[in-house]
Amino acid sequence: MPSLFKIPIEKLKGVGPKSGELFRKLGIDTVGAMIRFYPRTYEDWSNPYSISEAPTDTPACVKAAVEEVSRPVRIRGGMVLLKAQVTDGEDRMSLTFFNQAYLYDKLREGGEMLFYGTVKKLGNYYEMASPVIADPLAAGIHPIYPKTAGLSAKKLENAAKSALDMLPQKINDPLPEEIRCRYDLCDLGEALHNVHFPDSFEALERARTRLAFEELLILQLGIANMRGGRKKTTPTHIEHDVSDEFICRLPFTLTGAQKRAIGECVTDMLSSPYPMNRLVQGDVGSGKTAVAAAVCYTAAKNGLQCAFMAPTEILARQHYESLSALLQSAGLRCELLTGSTKAAQRREICSGLENGDIDIIIGTHALISDEINFCRLGLVVTDEQHRFGVAQRSALITKGSDPHILVMSATPIPRTLALMIFGDLDLSILDELPPGRQKTATYLIDSSKRIRALGFIKKHIQEGHQAYIVCPLVGQSEMSELQSAEEYEQMLQGSLLSDARIGLLHGKMKPRDKEKVMAQFSAGELDVLVSTTVVEVGVDVPNATVMLIENAERFGLSQLHQLRGRVGRGKEKAFCIMITDNQSNTTQERLRVMCKTNDGFRIADEDLRLRGPGDFFGSRQHGLPELKAAGMSDMEQLENTREAAHSILLCDPTLSFPEHRGLAFETDRLFSRAGGHLN
Repeated sequence: MPSLFKIPIEKLKGVGPKSGELFRKLGIDTVGAMIRFYPRTYEDWSNPYSISEAPTDTPACVKAAVEEVSRPVRIRGGMVLLKAQVTDGEDRMSLTFFNQAYLYDKLREGGEMLFYGTVKKLGNYYEMASPVIADPLAAGIHPIYPKTAGLSAKKLENAAKSALDMLPQKINDPLPEEIRCRYDLCDLGEALHNVHFPDSFEALERARTRLAFEELLILQLGIANMRGGRKKTTPTHIEHDVSDEFICRLPFTLTGAQKRAIGECVTDMLSSPYPMNRLVQGDVGSGKTAVAAAVCYTAAKNGLQCAFMAPTEILARQHYESLSALLQSAGLRCELLTGSTKAAQRREICSGLENGDIDIIIGTHALISDEINFCRLGLVVTDEQHRFGVAQRSALITKGSDPHILVMSATPIPRTLALMIFGDLDLSILDELPPGRQKTATYLIDSSKRIRALGFIKKHIQEGHQAYIVCPLVGQSEMSELQSAEEYEQMLQGSLLSDARIGLLHGKMKPRDKEKVMAQFSAGELDVLVSTTVVEVGVDVPNATVMLIENAERFGLSQLHQLRGRVGRGKEKAFCIMITDNQSNTTQERLRVMCKTNDGFRIADEDLRLRGPGDFFGSRQHGLPELKAAGMSDMEQLENTREAAHSILLCDPTLSFPEHRGLAFETDRLFSRAGGHLN
């Protein structure tokens, strides 16, 4: 099998240089990659229906004989219409094809055929529009692959058949026989054939189970490798736990969860010969910044420099104002470094970091520039860590000698999923909110109540407050049912809010312009901020009391929860209004979860249950590979693969045993797709 990953895709029958480029757009560059490119779904052609017995609410396969076919005719718009009549001996069905004149000769030959599509019934009259047609010998389960423009489903199916034909009779299975027997898994050859062209749905399920197990096991082994690679002894030690001293200086009381997280961080830095690698995950408003401040205080009081990196300038400034107020009174020097820091001040900061005069530096990506050098960098903190690429975090870490690492995320993720995504980090969870933190009242409405919602926003503006309005699109689109931020901002100019000061914010704006708009909103110079999800992670604007989200069905629950977290940060009661015209039971059930709870972890669990794992971040910047066969909502499979990985690494930590060489190859291959080989 490994050798097939060295054979270019063009070696397959029917794949030339031109179509080879289309295959590469799908990530298929070799024969081996084609074999590991699994169908996204399947069509059941295995048991064709008679016309009257076919379901009318879902696509199905019908067996019938062609009775009559009309010549193709050109209709308005330049389209070509082809009609045919078929019968199964009992009933007749009308077929309609658009722009498929070439089927005329095939249908004219008559005889029995298979027709796949959705049957419509009107009294005793049956019809099917644009069915896929095939010879009766094609009965079976048909794979449906992810497609790219210019590459037909048939071409992908033929490529998969050709690739499978190149598999040797005996395949070196990466899963040791002992593991396959223990978990009742089929061998790799059987799994690969049945995931593409299954003999039955039972065979397909068995193939999927085996391939998902393999993928999750390899992911677990890779994460263990990453964790082991970071277990290097560090010269960056601390001698004293002074966190209680810091806590006593605070003008507020910490929650039990905050104290526990601080204790876990300090214990990592104090008692272990290895650098701390810890994720502090907490809901919006759970007090992650206070935890980071306590850890920075402890590190700095032990003579170490701290670097605190935030994804935006305005967020970095907010952290600087919070931390400097807490830390500078204790004799620690804090500075702020961003892209807009003046040249003279920048030179002074560079000097202070290099000679050790600055204890804590807070900033943006500016911290990773070549001119920044530290005297004794001992702690790196990254906030909203998923907003940084792996290379950016690494660039800051390498400015120290194996420093301690603390990453923070306000995106609630189910614990099992967090352990997989952040498997190389130890996990601290802030599952309490500070006393007095208000819950945001959340409502679900349809667009007929939009004017009332805008009137509600106007009332809050008149009372001196501000509001967010979030849209799923930036600009006008053919998907006209979706609201766009640019159009919405223009619409508001002639609405109930025509007198309001309205700002526009979206991801296509230049960083400097985005920072300017956010700063204006923070300063109270704007009443309403119309935005895309770029505000999902932002700054505290305590004066903002209303969040209105258009086309709420387009967002995941965790994302909606993050958006809702932009309001309710002050003393005033806050409100979140979700608008959708999608009345499907699934959509309504999902969105009503938001109305029932403000608990981000409960919402994340529900999101996982209803939507599957998806991507809780909206972008894959965490550096781990994307899974093709496995789903992280299968807790039993996750536990089984964790158990299997543990037993393998216990006896063979480097995967050097002959029976583990296949696992070593697949582990390296999987993580190479994510942007780098393992240690």
